[in-house]
Amino acid sequence: MFEFLPPNLHQLDLHLIQFGMEQCEPNHTVGPGVRDYYKIHCILEGEGDFEIAGNAYRLGPGDGFLITPGEVARYAADGTRPWRYCWIGFDGIKAATLLGQAGLSHESPVFSAADAAYYEGMIERMERTGSMKAGRVIRLTGLLYEWLSAIVEAQAGEPAFSEPRSRDRYVAQVVHLIETNYASRLAVADIARFVGLQRSYLNALFQEVMGCSIQQHLIAYRMRRAGDLLVTTQLSVGDIARSVGYDDPLLFSKMFRKTMGASPTDYRARSSHGG
Repeated sequence: MFEFLPPNLHQLDLHLIQFGMEQCEPNHTVGPGVRDYYKIHCILEGEGDFEIAGNAYRLGPGDGFLITPGEVARYAADGTRPWRYCWIGFDGIKAATLLGQAGLSHESPVFSAADAAYYEGMIERMERTGSMKAGRVIRLTGLLYEWLSAIVEAQAGEPAFSEPRSRDRYVAQVVHLIETNYASRLAVADIARFVGLQRSYLNALFQEVMGCSIQQHLIAYRMRRAGDLLVTTQLSVGDIARSVGYDDPLLFSKMFRKTMGASPTDYRARSSHGG
């Protein structure tokens, strides 16, 4: 059983692309191949092999594995005890950040699915949304978030994280804090205190993963949000400045021009004329 879903332009942060469940035949093999979206498998029964980024894994019931966009992956059912698994395919702006909270990436793609029956039940719940008329996409997005939250919670029970997982976890916390609190008077010192690391060490981790400092990421995110408001609303520049965390409209305009290459007024005018 599997289902592909049509694209939905209203669910850019995170959206479900496909889901399914299958009892594989012995030696059933998928790949090697590349996908344009994320795909998670949870193994319900049986065994098999998974290969990605030059690494090979032998997996069984209760294990899960992640396929990341652009990475060559191959997976094959055991010849004697072929696996039965369920899966979801998804993508979105926040997909990598949410997976990072569980320490998952192409470098660390295998995890403990703990209660595998839970994920089987999730697929059944997704299938039952087929009878919905208007709210199905929203319901499926909610179930996708629920699925990912269960994986994050399961990994939190592990005794320790490897260094790559710790690094990604901290960076994900920073990104999430910025995305939800950018309109407040948010300082790097506040972020470091929330995460629980020294400011200089956290900034070094963030720079390594994201290629910019925390302050640069905060400013860039604020300016992108301001750009959205300039295009989609009639709010004044002062109101938009306050909406993204700047009490001083002049300082906001200076930072906006530096980041976006135009003043807020010119940016709005250019966008309204399709330029």
